[in-house]
Amino acid sequence: MKNIRNILLTIGVFAGLASCNDAIEIEQPGRLDADAAFRTVNDLQAGLFGVYDNYDISTDIAFQSIFTDELSIGFDNGGQGLADYGFVLNAGSTAPATFWTNGYDQLNAASRLIEAALNLDPEEIAENPALYNQVLGEAYALRAWGHFILLSYFSTDYTDDSALSIINLDFVPTIDQQLLRNTNGETFALINSDLTAANGLLGDDTSNKTRINKDFIIALRARIAAYRENYVAAATLSQQLIDKYPLANRAEYEAMFLDNEDGEVIFKLERTNSDTYDGQGATGSPAAGGWAGARFAFVDATLAGSPYFEMGRSLYNLMDENDVRYDVNVAPSSIIDPDYQENNNPATDRLVIQKYPGSEGQPLMNDLKIFRSSEMYLIRAEAAVAQGNLGIAANLIKDIRDARFGEDTTAPSFGSPQAAYAAILNERRVELAFEGHRYFDLKRLGARANQGVLKDPLDCAFNGACTLSADDYRFTLPLPIVEFNANPGLREQQNPGY
Repeated sequence: MKNIRNILLTIGVFAGLASCNDAIEIEQPGRLDADAAFRTVNDLQAGLFGVYDNYDISTDIAFQSIFTDELSIGFDNGGQGLADYGFVLNAGSTAPATFWTNGYDQLNAASRLIEAALNLDPEEIAENPALYNQVLGEAYALRAWGHFILLSYFSTDYTDDSALSIINLDFVPTIDQQLLRNTNGETFALINSDLTAANGLLGDDTSNKTRINKDFIIALRARIAAYRENYVAAATLSQQLIDKYPLANRAEYEAMFLDNEDGEVIFKLERTNSDTYDGQGATGSPAAGGWAGARFAFVDATLAGSPYFEMGRSLYNLMDENDVRYDVNVAPSSIIDPDYQENNNPATDRLVIQKYPGSEGQPLMNDLKIFRSSEMYLIRAEAAVAQGNLGIAANLIKDIRDARFGEDTTAPSFGSPQAAYAAILNERRVELAFEGHRYFDLKRLGARANQGVLKDPLDCAFNGACTLSADDYRFTLPLPIVEFNANPGLREQQNPGY
């Protein structure tokens, strides 16, 4: 998508998408209507690139790393992220406002494009029907993904169809509409409908990892099925991708995170010089944006690069120096103190994160991996435990470790489902570190694994915020105050605890 992000959109098409108090208030005076902005299939394709440009997980990486137990305060920290690091979360916090506003920017953009596509002159569609179907299919899938991301943060229980979800946005609302939250059942029905529509429109080519395709749909459905604890579907869907996308070997794994090759990537958001996200972004804040590696350091992914966050010791202690994931995540310039507990000297134990070392000559800028084969292995393992097949789950974890160590490893042995879930949660913690999964993983698997946020005591000695149980209300975000200002009816639908 390097050639996508530099395409200028028709002026004013998305003017209504930025900075509204009400996340769905997009009918503004002077806005160029979709039927005027999109007159050809090529116009739709240009608009699609603009929809893609709304999608970014640097915000997820920032919040989920800081709020859980992936990080410790770095030696060059000047106060960045301390509220989230201390589990301070309320309706006025940055995180809920960021995810709510960004989410509705995404949905507004996708719905506006879908509306325009459905109203396009049939004669224009006939000029290039294959491209038309591809664009419309990608827009439907992006809208489904956007709804799922929002629901993941703001719904209390993914498995309860009657629990409150978000405001479904599969249309372009008028300025006077004040909508209330839908239920999970209603939102998942919309997501499934959009994914079905997308699957029927997209072609069979799945070679481009930066464009929505049918494998993206399978991967998203597999993740949704795991979140929903629909493990029959989760097992079937994840296995389809396991059969198609082999795990990266050690060399491929390193190259994948240097953006030199795609390895086991199923779908990614590409980042390149001079695109929308080429910059530092908000440091230490869920507002984020910018280079993914700038979530942890100011200059580069080295000890001299001013890291304001370092790897959390409890995460580091799960890693093995013979595992390629150690090499990918821990910068060689790190200072490792094997006796850090006794010495209690931060100057002798500095764990520099290099998950995003940079590419194209730009430090800290790397592609954002959304779906990888290893996640499908872990979803398949999770489904196996739920179905009582602990041995299958153990062998799937062994497969991942074999690939990461580059040798035959011993399969784990589980004496109970809880032990198996704990092993899966730990493997996800290492495999998916700093990729925007930890908060959701603890929310949905923590209770079954008897795990919550658990920082090393030295990482939280200064504020006492060391643990957070998986059933804590803060694993669901509050509806943000910024939305109440324009839609006061939502105050009655605030999430518990806030």
